[in-house]
Amino acid sequence: MLRDITIGQYIPGDSVVHKLDPRTKIISLVLYMVGLFVVNNFTGYLFVTLITAGIISLAHIPYKIILKGLKPLTVIILLTVGLHIFLTEGGPLLWEWGFLHIYENGLRQGLFMALRLIYLVVVTSLLTLTTTPIVLTDGLEKILKACFVPIAHELAMIMTIAIRFIPTLIEETEKIMKAQKARGADFESGGLIQRAKNLIPLLVPLFLSSFRRADELAMAMEARCYRGGENRTRVKQLVFGAQDFLAYLFIIVFVVVAIFTRLNTL
Repeated sequence: MLRDITIGQYIPGDSVVHKLDPRTKIISLVLYMVGLFVVNNFTGYLFVTLITAGIISLAHIPYKIILKGLKPLTVIILLTVGLHIFLTEGGPLLWEWGFLHIYENGLRQGLFMALRLIYLVVVTSLLTLTTTPIVLTDGLEKILKACFVPIAHELAMIMTIAIRFIPTLIEETEKIMKAQKARGADFESGGLIQRAKNLIPLLVPLFLSSFRRADELAMAMEARCYRGGENRTRVKQLVFGAQDFLAYLFIIVFVVVAIFTRLNTL
């Protein structure tokens, strides 16, 4: 299941989404989240579903990879749906058994929240799947500087390194689990609480490995006299193209339509 996490991975490609400026992708992602949280009816979510499917097709990312990235969230999605279904009241009573009640509003809210989680993970994964860590760092830095953040480069570098090391930490966790299984450790038997307790021995070696990698990265950057921020040159300069302006127009229309679908229910 650890290998199913797609956030932080990059898949080379020549699609329209790959060619977009990283600033365009980041800003579009934020506006997409706004539109996603604005919609609150079936018409709005149908529209969001079509747009999301279109973005995935434009990125030329196989749906198999997208669905694989949702596997680690299965428990969270089911828990979210269950809590909304059984704890949200309102509307006609659809089902009743003892102290358990399912109302129409609860079923609707549970479905909508599940879709929001799924679409958030899918689109966020597309950002890292179609953007290299270096380009993503440059885009974040430019946006933070435009917002007058004083330590824009440092913040952008920290966030990008954190995203970049997600696959590395996952691979390290799998190696530690295999090594401990070879020594007789059991991570699969017992209930949910017992399995959680069995994972505790993984934390110490994982933290030690993380600190070691962080120290090696810091030493490598110092050995190369790395100095970020002002007067830092780049091999590839970020330039907005015609496709970026079309992407901004598209995402603005998306937000406007999302707002329109919400106002139509009022």
